[in-house]
Order: sequence, then C-alpha cells, then structure tokens
Amino acid sequence: MTPGRFSDIASKYAALRIAVMGDFCLDRYLEIDPGRPEISIETGLPVHNVINVRAQPGGAGTIVNNLSALGVGTILPVGFAGEDGEGYELSGALKALAGVRLDHFVRTAHRRTFTYCKPLVIEPHKPPVELNRLDFKNWTPTPASLQGLLVGELERVAGLVDAVIVLDQVDIPETGVVTQKLLEALGMLVEAQPGLLVLADSRRGLRGFPPVTFKMNAAELAALTGARDELSSEQIETAARFLASRNGRSVFVTLAARGILGATANGQLEHVPALPVRGEIDIVGAGDAVTANLIAAAAAGAALGECLEIASAAASVVVHKLGTTGTASVPEILGLLPAG
Repeated sequence: MTPGRFSDIASKYAALRIAVMGDFCLDRYLEIDPGRPEISIETGLPVHNVINVRAQPGGAGTIVNNLSALGVGTILPVGFAGEDGEGYELSGALKALAGVRLDHFVRTAHRRTFTYCKPLVIEPHKPPVELNRLDFKNWTPTPASLQGLLVGELERVAGLVDAVIVLDQVDIPETGVVTQKLLEALGMLVEAQPGLLVLADSRRGLRGFPPVTFKMNAAELAALTGARDELSSEQIETAARFLASRNGRSVFVTLAARGILGATANGQLEHVPALPVRGEIDIVGAGDAVTANLIAAAAAGAALGECLEIASAAASVVVHKLGTTGTASVPEILGLLPAG
C-alpha cells in the first residue's frame, strides 16, 4: 500500500463514529528515582521514592486512545468506572481525548474502578524497568442492575455508529462489562443489524461470543479450536477460514513477530509480516493498537490486505514506545509505509 492510498483511507477517519464497549481501566504509572535511596525508619525496608505520577485510560481505554490518535471524529466509550478517585481520573482522562463523548459511560458506586498501578524505575539513558504491579479489580459478579444498564447503552449506541468494538479484559467471568447477558444482547443486535461492523476481542477467548468479527492471537485461536499444542501456520489458516465462514464475518489473528493474518467470510486469506524491530521494544498495548486500526480502516472502506498493513505498521509504532501504553498516529503510521 502506498502512502497516498493510506492518506486517502485516513482522510475518512474524521467522519467515523465508533463505539468501544468493554472493560475500561486506569493505567497509573509511578515513576521511581533510584538515585534517591532511602530506608524506612519504621520498617527497615527500602523506600521507592516516586518523583512523578501519570495516568491514562487503559484496557478498552487503550483502544479509545488509539482511535483518538488516528483522528476518528466521534468515539463513544460504553462501560463503567467506580465512584472513587481512580474513576474520577479515568473519566477525566477519557473526556480530555479528542473525539470522545461520555454520554454512554456509567459511573457506579457498586464497582471499583479497574486499575493497573505500575511502578517504573526511571534511570537516565536506560529503558524504564517495571516493578510488580498493584492492581485494583472487582472479584464479585457485576450487579444485574448494572448489566441491564449497560445492555441499554449498547442498544442505544448501536443506532448511532459505523462500528462497535467489544473488549473483554477481566480474568474472572461475569465480573466486568462483557457478561453473558451482554453477549446475548449483542447477538440479538447483530441479527437485527447485520450490516453493522462489530469486532470482538477477549483475553479469556471468544468461545460463546455471537457471530461477529473475531480478533485474537494464535494461542487464543488454538484454545478456541480445542488444540492442545501450538498451531502450525497451515492450521492457523484453516482455522481462521473456518471461523470466518461459520460466522459470516472476518477473522483476524495476530502472530507476534510473524505478523497478522486475516480471513474473510468468502474465503479470502491475507497475511502481512511484522515490520523489522528498530531497537528496544515494549509490546504492551500493541494488540489494542491493532484492534483500533483494523476497525478504523475497515470502517473507512479499506480492503482486507490494506487493513492488515495499516494495523501492522501501527503495532510497530507502539512496540517501540517504552514505559507507556503507546498509540500510533496517522503521521507515525505513514512514516513506516514504503514509498510509492
């Protein structure tokens, strides 16, 4: 794909309306200066002196960050945050992003804001080193009343957008946004609106999801097919084709250093290799950048291979951003595309 063709696709982003439904969290970074050593008088243990705190939307919020960086005109988060300090920070960070409207984002006293607290050791001329995280999660089922509220927001937003992204980020089923009740509503929605572009991704796998566009990595694909061992390249292609045919929707499989593969319902199969590594990398956020770019490009009318090339370039941009869950802008992606 030429830079000119990508520019043509990206020129349509400002007119797009995309909803992002799923588990939003707060990524809070604590920057530690090892040059300020101290021992606690009370405990005798080393003290990590934090010299800077920064926060940004994470989880489904990372997808929102990327859509905003691409210049998508209207981005509608659908999810929840708690009535706590982290929820205040998360809502404020989302609201500050270009294109984002929080009309369908719920604040609730019945849940804690999902938070990844990431201590980072910062030394001059060295990549940041992340220490053990401190995570805030919900360990009980999402209340039925909140589930019903989220289903209602999904139904409302579906009539307003060109595409919907669904991200299931929690480890324990039924504790986040994407519950069985939500999936049943999503199934009825895509049946009623077959032309609506819906892409789903889940860290626990997509088994039980309705027939929407699937995006997963190779390990998740293996688990979905019931394979006990790592799938070969040929098996990945066969499985992707089968799922795309069964669902009547495209399937995307990320293959780490081997790139990205896509299959369509009509049997088309494309593979784009990963771009070469250009130095130190940090893979955090690459998958969400891929998701955002696949959906934006597809909604803007890009062909399968073009979607894969754009997403691959975006992932390459993000993995070279250290110590943060990065994003890829249109100029950054453009800089990695081969000259026409």
